[in-house]
Amino acid sequence: MQKKLSEILSSVEVVKLIASHDVELTGLSYDSRAVKAGDCFFAVRGTQVDGHRYIASAVEAGAVAVVCEQLPEECHEGVSYIVVADSTQAMADMASAFYGHPSRHLTLVGVTGTNGKTTIATLLYDLYRRMGHRVGLISTVVYRIDERSIPSTHTTPDVLRLNAMLREMVDSGCDYCFMEVSSHSVVQERIRGLHFAGAIFTNLTHDHLDYHGSMAEYIKAKKRLFDSLPKTAFALVNADDRNGDVMLQNTRARGYRYSLRQMADFRCKVLEMLFDGMLLRMNSSEVWVNFLGRFNAYNLTAVAGAAILLGADEQEVLQHLSALHSVSGRFEPVRSDSGITAIVDYAHTPDALQNVIDTINDIRCEGQRLIVVCGCGGDRDSTKRSEMGRIASREADIAVFTSDNPRTEDPETILDQIVAGVEAGRQTLRITDRRQAIRTAVMLAKAGDILLVAGKGHEDYQIIGTEKLHFDDREELRAAFGGIQKTDN
Repeated sequence: MQKKLSEILSSVEVVKLIASHDVELTGLSYDSRAVKAGDCFFAVRGTQVDGHRYIASAVEAGAVAVVCEQLPEECHEGVSYIVVADSTQAMADMASAFYGHPSRHLTLVGVTGTNGKTTIATLLYDLYRRMGHRVGLISTVVYRIDERSIPSTHTTPDVLRLNAMLREMVDSGCDYCFMEVSSHSVVQERIRGLHFAGAIFTNLTHDHLDYHGSMAEYIKAKKRLFDSLPKTAFALVNADDRNGDVMLQNTRARGYRYSLRQMADFRCKVLEMLFDGMLLRMNSSEVWVNFLGRFNAYNLTAVAGAAILLGADEQEVLQHLSALHSVSGRFEPVRSDSGITAIVDYAHTPDALQNVIDTINDIRCEGQRLIVVCGCGGDRDSTKRSEMGRIASREADIAVFTSDNPRTEDPETILDQIVAGVEAGRQTLRITDRRQAIRTAVMLAKAGDILLVAGKGHEDYQIIGTEKLHFDDREELRAAFGGIQKTDN
């Protein structure tokens, strides 16, 4: 792809321009190590690295244009220098223009909130594929361009990669795209310049305070998505979360609500719940779904509501909902031949952990014990750790605390903070090695017991220090179950 510099600068407020001619750009980059000949380099000030330090390296690598907030001491002849007030914002605007404003050629729906984003975005993707559309997906688990899968690196990718993927979706004939919108991505201007046809708000609970600093700032970040919606878009919010109405304040979009507890545009009630699914009443229709838990009832109501707001027939939507299945690593069952049922779930916040446990408690019978294995990630919000310990130890018959992704933090320090929330008299174990923790939990379980392994869900890795090692909770459970069966034989 090639674009003239003047073409992609039209919507950018330029403070100063040093250019001898209108250069032809062949690519965009904010990483000097990835710059190729003909690229435009964006000198972005990050939390740890200032891109201005690498302008010379980018030019040496072949950059023909540099967007910066401050000119370097030496400006090379033949290179265009564009000084702007904010390089991050300019990068978003220029990326959208470079790729031909792809979001304008898609029906793009953003999903934001603490919990449920991945499930809702993925189920919308699955639903619209079943209804015969070519669809794109941007999620924590995977990126999809219709049938093609791309490994996911972030919940919401950086603005250059995001616009490039949206362009690929358009070129591949996709007419819809459903994407998770993280609070980080909003603050970091990754969704700036995108044209949304609608946005969904799930809920807002304790998370990411290490980044945002306070709940007020976290709420503000989520709200910015709704504040940016055009009047042609819809804004669908969870009426049972007190922040739902906050999202609708000042938005130009058409506001709608979904609920399990009160009157709303899209109302749902759980009529029956078994281990293989549940019966829901959505507005005036009943539908059996292959999902469990009130939290999934919320997710499915949001999915149905969004599809109807996008113009789909309600009965067709419900018919397809009944055929959908849960997302990888979200309340995913792993069963043993010895009668133990394990549940693998991504729950890594206090609210998500409580929701999953509540669902299990709604289903399990008298005499079935609940064993919970969980931990907390390192280099992330530490204030939620004691609450996670309190919930797991209070709700489980046995709670096993272990490592999640410790990253560069000391795993023992993380565990100290988790067990600080444990109430006296609760039966708990502390096993730092996650593999050993899972095996121990399996050994403790008896036929009929339910084992919840929470925190990592779909992830097939564990980050220890700066090293990313293969680790999959589901694989570990199967191996542990196999070991027990072999011993019994």
